[in-house]
Amino acid sequence: MAALCLVSTARAGGVVFASWGGAYQDAVRDAWITPFTKKTGISVIEDTGPSLAKIKVMVQTGNVSWDVVGTSGVSFVLGVQQGLFEPMPADLVDQSHIIPGARSPYGVPSEIFGTLIGYSRQAFPTHPPETFADFWDVKRFPGERILPARPVTVLEAALMADGVPAADVYRILSTPEGLDRALDKIRQIRPSVAVWWNSAAQPVQALASGDAVMALGWNGRFQDGEDAGLPIGVSWAQSILQVGYFLLLKGAPDRKEALDFMRYIASAEAQARLSRFISYGPVRTDVFAQISPAIQAHLPSSPEHLRDALFVDNAWWAEHGQDATERYTSVMQGN
Repeated sequence: MAALCLVSTARAGGVVFASWGGAYQDAVRDAWITPFTKKTGISVIEDTGPSLAKIKVMVQTGNVSWDVVGTSGVSFVLGVQQGLFEPMPADLVDQSHIIPGARSPYGVPSEIFGTLIGYSRQAFPTHPPETFADFWDVKRFPGERILPARPVTVLEAALMADGVPAADVYRILSTPEGLDRALDKIRQIRPSVAVWWNSAAQPVQALASGDAVMALGWNGRFQDGEDAGLPIGVSWAQSILQVGYFLLLKGAPDRKEALDFMRYIASAEAQARLSRFISYGPVRTDVFAQISPAIQAHLPSSPEHLRDALFVDNAWWAEHGQDATERYTSVMQGN
């Protein structure tokens, strides 16, 4: 892995971009940063760890050392609510080509990743689990499961396993009875949960080692395991999708260059390239002709997979996340 050019207290010039490191940032570098610099001559300096707390301190003190950050989920919504990110110029991105569930006036959508069922091909060589209802069906599909230690996507999967259509999940989850229903469904499967994972590598490791037969995890991690020859399969029958965003910090020192970088990220050229390096899907509807069918088969945002997918409602989680997390943690602990 190429070494990151970490930011010191003195700026070195160019756009400063912060994300979360690992395989994802490696892919961003290969797919976007290197070609952008080659095309424009604008350097991109990388940093890691763009937590909302760090961003808030930078903006509030006026000591902003990052220009662009990559984030998703509740951090994105809360950052917008707290005035930490600049709204995007209306002409920066042609939204007509952006998948509707990914559009936002505050960030440039960068990629789509999904939570879905991964399973052991050794445990299920034929007739593997396909739906969230199958994940919960320990009689037809016996064995230990792995679930995330955070409730985002699990509450949604629980309701879908209980027969709620994807289109109705957040309407039902917004009622006290709906949240209780989701948590009761998780209590139902809790005796079969071997691990509540905090590291995205854990589901892959558990399936490969035989410590579990099924897991809810990220499609990119499962795909990495498959590509490495591990006996792992995934089901795209149902998935819960999240959108990554590139965001411009309020007070960004290199605003013009940062907007050039963000415009490039959303271009068809760049969007068609990321999936060569990691199994995350493009946010544009007009690039799939440039992506081979073999790669499309592994992408969350392919037209085929989008049909049965649910996008995480970040606004719902920003409003209800603290209570939902506390109650989910209680269920994990056996209550």
